[in-house]
Amino acid sequence: MRFFLLVCTGLLALAAPGFAAYLVVLTDGGFFQVESANLAGTDRLRLHLQEGAWVELPLARVERVLEVADFNPHPESEKPQEQAAVTCEPVFASQSLPAELPYRGEIVAAAQRHNLDPRLLAAVVAVESGFNPFAVSRVGARGLMQLMPGVWLSYGLLDPHQPAANLQAGAAHLRKLLDRFARVDWALAAYNAGAAVVEAYGGIPPFRETQSYVSRVLARWCPQAAGKGL
Repeated sequence: MRFFLLVCTGLLALAAPGFAAYLVVLTDGGFFQVESANLAGTDRLRLHLQEGAWVELPLARVERVLEVADFNPHPESEKPQEQAAVTCEPVFASQSLPAELPYRGEIVAAAQRHNLDPRLLAAVVAVESGFNPFAVSRVGARGLMQLMPGVWLSYGLLDPHQPAANLQAGAAHLRKLLDRFARVDWALAAYNAGAAVVEAYGGIPPFRETQSYVSRVLARWCPQAAGKGL
């Protein structure tokens, strides 16, 4: 199986630059371009290549899938995108969240356990799933924090649709990214695009989806700065 996956990755890497519509990021740090991606059953992802060709990968091997335009297979030639400085001061008190916020108690518990600002965690949930614990993306991300199997399994999560467990796993993952990059905007970019992609670009990659994602989360985390709430 390992040989098969390596061969597939090699074939994808030879694809003509610019054709890609999606970037597939693997849990081992590899990433490559495909024309489209969709679920094949419950535990595999079908990746569509050029001229009608396709391959399948176990979902457990996939960290993220995101839409990109004009993907550059040589990220070292591009400058990372900069975000405006984050001005909000983290507030760890549970009172920082509206009383009517869905899953408020579970969000606060997960934030406290993983030393996160509850408002930041709530902002990620708002953008990822709109507080829908049964949300499923077309590529298999599930639950409140839209975790792929490769991520949720690494944190011991058995049922991604169980709100408290999903939040604990997602918060642990976000904490890991914050510790790795020491910047909120880069950690959010890694949550969306994968840590390996952020490292390859030396910051926020020049993908419209990722830039929009980071901006949307920061806008909800810092409503006094952006004029928006959760």
